[in-house]
Amino acid sequence: MPSQKSGRSSERKRVQNRPLRTAAKTEVAKARRLVGAGNLEEAAKAVQVSQALLDKVAQKGVVHANNAARRKSRLAKLLNKARQQTEANS
Repeated sequence: MPSQKSGRSSERKRVQNRPLRTAAKTEVAKARRLVGAGNLEEAAKAVQVSQALLDKVAQKGVVHANNAARRKSRLAKLLNKARQQTEANS
């Protein structure tokens, strides 16, 4: 019977965590899309929003803290690389 109880609780957690995980994934994708389009001002804002959201979901335990940190790092790296390329082209 404990497996039934853990199944119920994991289903509850899955239902609660899913929209948070989806929102974080959507914001990260939006930021990546803006960086790729070369819209760096809006991309910088989107990166900030997505980093804050990743911190929030990591704090709630939806994603692992290291996973959130890795995603934030990769986003920042992508944005900085795009900025350097536009400065080099100017």
